[in-house]
Amino acid sequence: MNLMISKTEAGEIISRARFRSGISWSEIAGKIGKPVVWTTAALLGQHPMREEDARKVGEMLKLDDGVVEALQVQPYRGASDSLIPTDPTIYRFYEALRVYGPALKELIHEEFGDGIMSAINFTVDVRRRPDPGGDRVVVTLDGKFLEYQW
Repeated sequence: MNLMISKTEAGEIISRARFRSGISWSEIAGKIGKPVVWTTAALLGQHPMREEDARKVGEMLKLDDGVVEALQVQPYRGASDSLIPTDPTIYRFYEALRVYGPALKELIHEEFGDGIMSAINFTVDVRRRPDPGGDRVVVTLDGKFLEYQW
């Protein structure tokens, strides 16, 4: 009988297994043919994986069946222990949206009209851009515009 573990617990196990193995998130994403940001989010508990992909990751990282099963379970997306994130990297995204969120909202409405940017029909990318003053982190959020239907 397998112990049932949560997606959060599975994410912690996967993070450690990946670290110990020396395998990068990009290598895992390549093995299952998915984008690296999506793959990383899925392995940390934010997306369900198809059984085939979960098994490939399980073999790659030598995960037990309980972890492979947890990868396939529907998540509670965005769930966290606190409303304000405490991890410095995640907090900076929170801070950036607190400062620039209202301006981005206004600019989206001005350009597109009354609606929202989808986080379901959505892609995200992270890359490094060399800069003489220190390398820059470039995060691209690419969501379909969804017009409100009244």
